[in-house]
Amino acid sequence: MKYRTFGNTGLKVSVLGFGAMRLPTIDGETGRINEEEAIKMIRFAIDRGVNYIDTAWPYHDGKSEVLVGKALKDGYREKAMVATKLPVWSVEKIEDADEILDKQLEKLDLEYIDFYLLHALNKNSWAKMKKLNILEWLEKAREEGKIKHIGFSFHDEYRVFKEIVDAYSWDFCQIQYNYLDTEYQAGKKGLQYAHDKGLAVVIMEPLRGGLLAGEAPAEVKRIMKENNINNSMADLALQWLWNQKEISVVLSGMSTMEQVKENILSATFSAVNSLTLDEIDIIEEIAEKMRGPVSCTRCAYCMPCPNGVNIPENFYLYNTAKLFDNFEDNQKRYHEMEEDNRAVNCIKCAQCEELCPQNLPIMNLLEEVAAYFNG
Repeated sequence: MKYRTFGNTGLKVSVLGFGAMRLPTIDGETGRINEEEAIKMIRFAIDRGVNYIDTAWPYHDGKSEVLVGKALKDGYREKAMVATKLPVWSVEKIEDADEILDKQLEKLDLEYIDFYLLHALNKNSWAKMKKLNILEWLEKAREEGKIKHIGFSFHDEYRVFKEIVDAYSWDFCQIQYNYLDTEYQAGKKGLQYAHDKGLAVVIMEPLRGGLLAGEAPAEVKRIMKENNINNSMADLALQWLWNQKEISVVLSGMSTMEQVKENILSATFSAVNSLTLDEIDIIEEIAEKMRGPVSCTRCAYCMPCPNGVNIPENFYLYNTAKLFDNFEDNQKRYHEMEEDNRAVNCIKCAQCEELCPQNLPIMNLLEEVAAYFNG
């Protein structure tokens, strides 16, 4: 495993972090984690040098933190550092933050949390947090020994990101970044700014919700073949990230042991400036061919839908149909879903749009998906 210095903290952190938001489940139910397999996967990764485990309050319907706590038994806590997040949308008064943090320590069964983030900050949630003097609260929690290092994850535009970075002496931040999202949200500009300010930068959605990990579209296959690129799509995306010195950790939400093994292998070949300028140009060309019509990362923050619509799955099928020019197969998969899960059942309540970290116009997009698959 390769390691990098984590900002100004001096800590050495594995370049690959284990993201515990897409763990294996039973019967596809988000809240029913396959505990035996998930624990096996996390421990396998730790045994091979991964020392950054990322979870959060809402992941797997609140079960992810509990699972991570179980995985860190039997001596594994001494080998790994844990990151989790304060769900800022649930904090209306400062006492709420106290209650949530204490509950998280209980769920994780830890004396302290190594990396604690304000979760999914945007302009509005940041304004609310400032009114609650959340930075003072974070300092107090650190003084009490409940947390060690303070950071935030982010979903908004660059100017808001810069404002937040400048507001406090953060230890680290977490941003969405991949070769499709260089100008999206914080983007490359934000990555550079945070690094220059001494923050460690943790990358989420390196594979854009799996879009950059599957089989390549025909046009992308052609480009890769012509340029003798033999990497898997996932490895190509990860190496593009690890090529950049500003990045400390790349999180991967791994769902199978095969993914764990593949990502660990990729990490062993990672290095700053390992790609040539020609290779970077080729990846930019690939990026132009990989942009689907909906910028959904399948994070599932929009779920559950009160009317039962499986929003991420609808967008995934739509993107796949468009990117791979495969309407019939994806239309079939659309109609094989439970009727309530289909895009056509959106009642335009707007609850999902309030929760979407990408700020997608979900209601209009679901209408577009329904029209597409219903002919």
